[in-house]
Amino acid sequence: MVAAPSPPETPTAAAEPDGRRRLRILLELVRPHRRTLGTGLLLGLAGTGLSLATPMVTKWVLDTLGTGESLARPVGWLLALFAVGSVVGYAQWVLMGTLAERIVLDARESLVRRYLRATVAAVTGRPTGELVTRVTSDTVLLREATSSSIVGLVNGVVALVGTLVLMGVLDRVLLGTTIAAIVVVGALMAVLLPGIGAAERASQEALGTLGGTLEGSLRAVRTVKSSRAEDRQAATVLGAAREARDHAVRAVRTAAVAWSVSWGGIQLAIIVILGLGAWRVGQGELAVSSLVAFLLYAFNIVGPITDLTQSLTQLQSGIAAAGRISEVAAMDVEPQAASAPVPARPAPDGPDGVHVIELRDVTAAYGPGLPPAVRELSLTVPRHGHTALVGPSGAGKTTVFSLLLRFLEPQSGQLLLDGRPYAGWSHADVRSRFAYVEQETPVVPGTIRDNLLFSNPAATDEELRRALAAVRLDGAFDALPDGLDTRLTETSVSGGQRQRIALARALLCRPQVMLLDEATAQVDGLTEAAVHDAIRVLATTGAVVTVAHRLSTVVDADTIIVLEDGRVRARGAHAELLASDQLYRDLVEALRITDVPADADVG
Repeated sequence: MVAAPSPPETPTAAAEPDGRRRLRILLELVRPHRRTLGTGLLLGLAGTGLSLATPMVTKWVLDTLGTGESLARPVGWLLALFAVGSVVGYAQWVLMGTLAERIVLDARESLVRRYLRATVAAVTGRPTGELVTRVTSDTVLLREATSSSIVGLVNGVVALVGTLVLMGVLDRVLLGTTIAAIVVVGALMAVLLPGIGAAERASQEALGTLGGTLEGSLRAVRTVKSSRAEDRQAATVLGAAREARDHAVRAVRTAAVAWSVSWGGIQLAIIVILGLGAWRVGQGELAVSSLVAFLLYAFNIVGPITDLTQSLTQLQSGIAAAGRISEVAAMDVEPQAASAPVPARPAPDGPDGVHVIELRDVTAAYGPGLPPAVRELSLTVPRHGHTALVGPSGAGKTTVFSLLLRFLEPQSGQLLLDGRPYAGWSHADVRSRFAYVEQETPVVPGTIRDNLLFSNPAATDEELRRALAAVRLDGAFDALPDGLDTRLTETSVSGGQRQRIALARALLCRPQVMLLDEATAQVDGLTEAAVHDAIRVLATTGAVVTVAHRLSTVVDADTIIVLEDGRVRARGAHAELLASDQLYRDLVEALRITDVPADADVG
C-alpha cells in the first residue's frame, strides 16, 4: 500500500517542472506493484511477438501454394499462434485489470487516511464535495494510466519497432514510405498531446467545483427550500454542471482530433503502400506473397500506433488526476506522537492536587493573517464540577473547546492537562480524556447502535441501556423493525433525538472531561431536566464544561466564566456574577427572554 499520493513538496520538488512532477507522482503510485506490472509487460511482449510472427507465417502459406507442398504445417502454425495469442491476451487483460483496481484502491486508501489525519482547519477549509470528487472520479482516471498505459507504451514501441524491422526485411522502398507517414503522424501528435492534458485538467477541476457546489446545496437543503430558492440554486449547480460539460467536450474534441490524425494518417499511408506495392509487383521487383505480408504488417502497424496514441492520452489524463490528488499531500496533518515530553508541574487545586485543565496566556487564531479568536486567555477548570462558558457571539467560547481538543493550536501561551503541558501529550492521548458533544450534533454513517458506540465500541449492552435512559431515549427505537440496528438513513430522527444520541454517545465514553457545546439547545423540557441530572452526576466524578446558551444551564453551573473579546472578563457563581458584572446581567436577561419554555418540544 502507498502511504500517501506524494510526500510534501521540498524546495527541489517545488522547482521541478509541473508535468514532470505529476509524472513522478504517477510512478510512485505504481512502484509498489512493479512486479505485477513487469509480469503484465512480459505477457504483453509475448503477445506482441506472436502478432509479429503471424504475417511471416501467412507469407509461408502463400509461398507453399506455389510449390504444391502440403499446407498442413504452415496452417498448423497459424492456428497455434492464434490459440496461444488468445490465451496470452486473456491472461494479460485479467492481470492488468486487477492491477489497475488495486492501484485505485491504494490511492483511495491514501486519500481517505490523509483526510482523516489532517487538521480540522485543513479539511474544513476545502469544499467537501471537491474532496469527495478526488476520492471518486479522480482516482478512476488512474486506472488505465497507471497500468495499461505504461504497458501499452512499452508494447507499442516494441511492436512498432519490430514491425518496421520486419517490413525492412520484406521491402525497403515500402518501408521508407511507411516511416515517412509515421514521422508526420508523430509530429502532429506531439503538437496535440499537451492540449489533451490541459483539457483533462480543466475538466477535472470543473468536476470538482460541481461536486462542491452540489454538496453545499444538499447540505443546506432546508435553507434553500425555506428561502424559496430551489430554482436559483438549481441554476447555480447546473451552471457548474454546464461548465464541467464544456470542459469535458473540449477534452473529447482534442482527443478526437488526435485519434483522427493518427488513424487517418495510417489509413492514407496504407493506400499509398498498396498502390506503390502493386506497381513494384508489376515491375517484378516484389513477390506477391511479400506484398501481402507487408500489407498485413501495414494493417497491423495501426495497432501499435493506436495503442501508443491511446496510452499517451490515458497517461495525460492520469497525470492530470495525479496532480489533483497530490494536492492532498499539502494538507497539514496532526502529529501522531507527543511533540516534546515535558515533566508535569502540578498547580494546587483541592485534594487531588491539580486543575484538570489550565490555559495560560493563550492566543490563537483560525488562520494566518486573521485576528485572534482568543487573546492572552487564562482560565482553569477544576477536576470536579460543572463549569459554564458564557459571553456574546465571538467571545471565544467554542474556540476554547477547539483548543482543548487540539483542533486548533495556540500561537502563544500554554495549555495544560492534569498539570502537564499539551506538548507532552499526543493528540490521541488528549482526546481520550474528553467527550465532546457538538452544537450541530452530526451523526456518522451507519446504524443507531453504530452512532451510540462510536466513541466507545467496547461498551456493554447494560452501559448502553443506562446511557439511553439518562437522555430519555430508552425504548424510543423499539418500534423500528431492527431496533437500534436500524440505519439512520432509513428512519426519521428528529433534531432533539439526534442531540440525545450524541449525548448518550458522550456518556458512554466515561470521560475525564465532558465538553458540551449548547447541549440542551434542541431538547424538550423533560429531556433537558434529564440532561441536567446527567451533568450533575458527571460533575461529581469528573469535570463538565459547557458553552451555555440557556439560562437553566447557567444557573446550574458550579462556576461560570464570562468571556468577552477572547478574554476572561469575570468568573464566579450565578448569584455572585449577577451582583458584580453588568455584561453577565445583560446576558442573563437575554437568555431569560429567549430561553425555551420548559414544556416546549423543539425536537
